This record gives sequence, C-alpha cells and structure tokens, in this order.
Amino acid sequence: MARSKRWTTKSEEHGMWVIQLSSWRYLHDFVHQQMLNYEHYIWRGQRCDDWLLQPTIERMPTVHWRSAASKQSLYRTHLNNFKYAVRGRRGSNPARLESENEWWALGQHHGLSTPLLDWTHSPFLALYFAFMSSATPQTSNRTLFAINPYSVESRSNEIKEETPEGESPQICEFIRPLTDDNPRLVNQGGLFSRSPIGVDMESWMKEKYEKSYTSGVLIKLHIPNKGRVDCLRTLNRMNINHATLFPDIYGSSQFCNMRLAINKY
Repeated sequence: MARSKRWTTKSEEHGMWVIQLSSWRYLHDFVHQQMLNYEHYIWRGQRCDDWLLQPTIERMPTVHWRSAASKQSLYRTHLNNFKYAVRGRRGSNPARLESENEWWALGQHHGLSTPLLDWTHSPFLALYFAFMSSATPQTSNRTLFAINPYSVESRSNEIKEETPEGESPQICEFIRPLTDDNPRLVNQGGLFSRSPIGVDMESWMKEKYEKSYTSGVLIKLHIPNKGRVDCLRTLNRMNINHATLFPDIYGSSQFCNMRLAINKY
C-alpha cells in the first residue's frame, strides 16, 4: 500500500506558502528536510486555522472597528495608562525602557493587550503553543507560522524609501528586547512582531509582495487537530512544557494541571 504524503503544498503566492501536514508527527521531517539550512526563520503556533496573525489588542471589540487614526490615539492612551499603573511595581532597580516597543514588550509579558505578536526561534515550541489548549473554538487544523524576519525587514526598508515625506510608512517591525527582566522571553527564545495598525500580517504580505512572488517569506503549516494528547506527551519528553517555558509559579501550576489532565504525561 502506498504511503500517504506527509505534507502537500496548497499555494505559493505573495511570498506565502500554505502547506498541509498529514500529522503533527511529520513536523520533525518537514523541519529536517525543508528548513534546516534556513536559520533565520521564526515560528508561531495558533490553535485555530482561521485565526489571523493579529495581536490581542486588535481582537478587542472596543478596538476592532475603529479607524486607524482612532486606534492610534487609543493605543497611546492605553500605553500611557500602563506606564502610570506600573510605577513603583517593577522592583527596586528596574531597567530603563527607551522605546515605545520596549514598553509594549514589558506589557505583553505581563498580560497587557498590545499590538505585538509573540514568536519563537523553535518550531517545536510553536507546536506546543498550537496544541496546548483544548478550549473552544476548535477548527479541523491547528496552525504553525514560520516567517523570515530579515526578508520582511528588507521589504519594509524599501517601503520606507518609497513613502513620501511626512507620511507614516506601512511597515512590519521585529522587536528583540535585550532587557534581563523577562525570563519567559529567554526560555521561549522569544521576540515580537508589530504590523501597521489594523493590518494583519497575511494581509500586509498580500499588499506588499506581488502575487507572482513565490519565495517562502511566510510559511503557513496546517496540522490536523487530532492526536493532541500524544503530541503534548511527546513534547514533554523533549522538556517542552509550561514548567520550562514559564519559569514562575504560573508555569508550575499549569504544568501540574496538564499532568492531572493527561494520563502518563
């Protein structure tokens, strides 16, 4: 009997590849055969295959339908409120945060709704984040995204040069915080992306890259939403779990909850 394909390419356009894996078990094969020589890609896992690459603040009903100008004003107020709220609560000698994105990164770490998206350098950590939750809604696939930030930054630099003086360039940025007060970020090999206000990453790609551009800048891997328990048990044997990714009491609690929920975890 012929062996079923481990993965199938569904589309290649606008710099985006859409690939269907037949099982989470084949992610290792895909990474080894297709991605091993491309060290710059970063990864993100999402529970549902119809979710946009969209930050938490954009998903809020009070924000979603606003104009870009209105959102920008709301973002500024929201960040200023956060800065005032954390005064005196960052320890005795907190690191100096120089930029707006550094403040957003601090807030992201502590549960603030922000315009940032989390990414990791590890496809297997991204797989864990895609499969860790059994909450609803559910779709037929879970999804991993892989993106080449250097290609995106190069295109963004071109857009800056093309943008008339006085206008805000519609670019995507990547934020790589160097502060030492975020152990989660360190353990997760993490960094952040920021898209233009009101624009998800895939929509930005479709606008800024020609349809005929077939190089895989953004790769979208659909993985069947089955075998979740075996996936999580396997990742735990690789020491990928809440206890290692969230080195605090929250991570310990979630790790114990997972052991209670999954037999032989």
